[in-house]
Amino acid sequence: MGDDASERVGEAPDWEKRFRAPRVSLPQWAEDAPDRSLFVSNATGTFELYAWDRATGKQRQVTDRPNGTMDGGLSPDGAWIWWFDDTDGDEFGRWRRQPFHGGPDEEAVPGLAPAYSAGLALGRDGTVVVGRMTEEEGTTIHLVPATAPDGPDGPAGEAREGDGATSATPVEVYRHRQSAGVGDLSHDGTLLAIEHTEHGDAMHSAIRVVRPDGTAVAELDDTEGGTRELGLSVLGFAPVAGDARLLVGHQRRGRWAPMVWDPVADEVTELDVDLPGDAHARWYPDGRALLIGHSHHARSELWRYELASGRLARVETPAGTISGATARPDGSVEYLWSSAAEPPQVRSTAGGTVLDPPGMRAPASVPVTDLWVDGPGGRIHALVQTPPGGGEGPFPTVFDIHGGPTAHDTDAFAAGPAAWLDHGFAVVRVNYRGSTGYGREWTDALKHRVGLIELEDVAAVREACVASGLADPERLVLTGGSWGGYLTLLGLGTQPESWAVGVAAVPVADYVTAYHDEMEALKALDRTLFGGTPEEQPERWRASSPLTYVDQVRAPVFVSAGVNDPRCPIRQIENYVDRLAARGAVHEVYRYDAGHGSLVVEERIRQVAMEIRFATRHLPARQGDAHGPAEASRGPKEPPAPPA
Repeated sequence: MGDDASERVGEAPDWEKRFRAPRVSLPQWAEDAPDRSLFVSNATGTFELYAWDRATGKQRQVTDRPNGTMDGGLSPDGAWIWWFDDTDGDEFGRWRRQPFHGGPDEEAVPGLAPAYSAGLALGRDGTVVVGRMTEEEGTTIHLVPATAPDGPDGPAGEAREGDGATSATPVEVYRHRQSAGVGDLSHDGTLLAIEHTEHGDAMHSAIRVVRPDGTAVAELDDTEGGTRELGLSVLGFAPVAGDARLLVGHQRRGRWAPMVWDPVADEVTELDVDLPGDAHARWYPDGRALLIGHSHHARSELWRYELASGRLARVETPAGTISGATARPDGSVEYLWSSAAEPPQVRSTAGGTVLDPPGMRAPASVPVTDLWVDGPGGRIHALVQTPPGGGEGPFPTVFDIHGGPTAHDTDAFAAGPAAWLDHGFAVVRVNYRGSTGYGREWTDALKHRVGLIELEDVAAVREACVASGLADPERLVLTGGSWGGYLTLLGLGTQPESWAVGVAAVPVADYVTAYHDEMEALKALDRTLFGGTPEEQPERWRASSPLTYVDQVRAPVFVSAGVNDPRCPIRQIENYVDRLAARGAVHEVYRYDAGHGSLVVEERIRQVAMEIRFATRHLPARQGDAHGPAEASRGPKEPPAPPA
């Protein structure tokens, strides 16, 4: 970065610095070459993949695309980096690979046409398993058998010049109209785990283990053919030669917990992991213990579970959120930690920071406090932040609604909410019914009254925040992205008296059109949520579509949309915006050349600047109020336009 650019960054407000500060993901590492790692970083201003040789300390950028790259992995021997090549964020593409120490990219599996990804598994002998999903075929899974050898490894584990992509012909081992995906390949490559929803419930998967030729070995289906709402997830085969054990997540106790399944013997061992929240797990490299990630009340922690003794011991980490963790061969644990106040760090239980990105560190923000509100379906958990500098409310308040819906807000660092805080707003985030982290019944509660259930909980938290004096009822902003953007538009139409401004990013706006245009996996999810297609359940779809209520919207509306978005496609957003325009409603629309959000830092800053400026311009003024949002002259400035 040149001196002029460094000076501009130094003069930028803190909210922009939080976006621009270099960040790194938790590094993944090759199972048989643990010094070879792969991570994601925004160091160049766009999120891309980076290779890291721990033995030499050398790092290099692997991908360089205008709209960024996030999806990648390492072959077990560390010789190859695989990455998914789509077009400008449309998520429809094919896998490519590149030697670890650099070289040309090549099409990894030439015999397969582009598709939406449904998973990838790479075997030690060179076997490759690719999951695909298309509108025409549904889900297909293809296995490319190992050739002798796969090609990349010389004596020193280097990619040899002239080695090409996998040369064997892909063999189809699975096909079904419903959504499915590659789970994992066993250590010796003789077993393949597949998550599937052939029973029709896309929220609760079953697991089938097959041989490389597609022959079934065993089936584990807690839905009992789709009659029970109990899901399973593949967490990985044991990382030990000759070991057929598969680590599985289950919901048999009303929340996610791990168990061990031997599909060859067809034996299930439920584990005594007595923790109050959701628990997910990964193997320690020797296969004798599990690293448990436990999420409870928007915070997370790590535990070690000894399989032989059943002993559960806490792995010491700071209070906050752990976004990922992995056990290294020496027994240490690396984890990505942050809190709402402190930016992310990749730490190790061996001590210190594992991977520290160059350049400035993101400025801190303010901590969250917990708010519990009695709602129509039970107690609702919300996270509350007030503007830096203290003072008493009522504040202009942003209700920032998370996406998913199967996700939840946590005590983690987030540049978006911090930007609103820096401009004088309080921020409230609601883990409504439908969120994960609060038990299976809470997550599954939104079925059939989609969107309306969640907004009942948002309304209850809104009322509590106004009654407590935290939130100014005349200056409330409803905002969110993806599913949160959908709830924003639906809330503006069904609760028009409650909100002064709406800001929706990549939303569902016309649900019926969205269904017909979206990627196949989401069609399956929507059929589960509504109990059928728009033609089979027209009243449910009508009741849950923001377009149904567009004429009741009173608040000014800002909408941003990616023109290549396969999840919340552009046509259905245009339908909604056209209706706003036809009635002369106050609104702005920003379209950008990407998919479901942008991986380009300056583009993201541009969008947040527009959102905050729109809200401050349209909120009613309060003369003499010390807690008004920042004036226009102190608000975010429009970043320079990108080159044409």
